[in-house]
Amino acid sequence: MLIQSVFAAAREVFSPALRRILWKSIGLTLALLVLVWLGLTKLFDIFLTNHDLSATYPIIDSFAFFLAGFGLFVALVYLLPAVSAVVAGYFLDDVAEVVEHKDYPADPPGRALPFGKAILYGIRFAGLSLLVNLVALLLFFIPGINIGAFFVANAYLLGREYFELAAGRFWPAEDVARLRVEHRGTVLAAGAVLAGLVLVPVVNLITPVFGAAMMVHLHKKLTRGRAAI
Repeated sequence: MLIQSVFAAAREVFSPALRRILWKSIGLTLALLVLVWLGLTKLFDIFLTNHDLSATYPIIDSFAFFLAGFGLFVALVYLLPAVSAVVAGYFLDDVAEVVEHKDYPADPPGRALPFGKAILYGIRFAGLSLLVNLVALLLFFIPGINIGAFFVANAYLLGREYFELAAGRFWPAEDVARLRVEHRGTVLAAGAVLAGLVLVPVVNLITPVFGAAMMVHLHKKLTRGRAAI
């Protein structure tokens, strides 16, 4: 069931029907990452200026700038799931409409989430993801735990977010939560796929569209034969 959903999403993510949405999603993701990068760089620059390391310890100053580049890159990796959450909330309905129309034409179409609600969903999960990944970032220098903590935390968060966004087009919030708990193992496994995708440079930029398409398929398979309210 999950494997079928993964392959279906992989086939569709670069299809003509989703290509325009994919490029827009990548553009928004990159724009948000650039904004985060500029913000972090500015904060680090202010810190170095206020502490005036160059005047007293020029070697430490140079080393600090070297670590800043690497450190900011690592920080962006840990922040990517939160950025993905915002982008997914913005584009999920567009992706879902394409997938539902193409692959499930006989089924009643889902109801698009109100724009404000979709964005709030994304921001809510982005905030939770940011908090969890900041904790995971603190474990970065502990071998054997750092990647594991990042992977497990994001498998749960991404699986939960994308499933709730996809299922929310058909079910009230309380039923969405019930379905997620009922199929928590499958939802977690789907989240693990997305968490693994986030770890792959460049390819991780397709996470919002791929994740939305995959979870639409998975939700359809999990609820086949059950009437949505």
